[in-house]
Amino acid sequence: MAFEVYKPRGEKQEKQPVVSLSKTSIVLNNVAREKLSTDRIELAYDPETDTIRIKAAENGSGMEVKKTKVFGKGFYNQFNIKKKGKFEARYDKEENALYVQL
Repeated sequence: MAFEVYKPRGEKQEKQPVVSLSKTSIVLNNVAREKLSTDRIELAYDPETDTIRIKAAENGSGMEVKKTKVFGKGFYNQFNIKKKGKFEARYDKEENALYVQL
């Protein structure tokens, strides 16, 4: 048998970065934006693992994050990304990047 441990709501759990993919944009939650701590990002896609990388852009390059959103329609079209919804992201501190497994 595989038992799962009950954790009451009173116990604080570390909040996770979440990335939402909608029809035309990519939305980062507060935790994701705080982890990257930038207003410009670079988007990349690995088709073998179906993973999006959202990395802090250097020297003013990349795409601008407007409040919580990045315009993603061109990115979706270039890589034929059809999935939509909320996805938990993994943060890599060394690369200052979020990885979203679709």
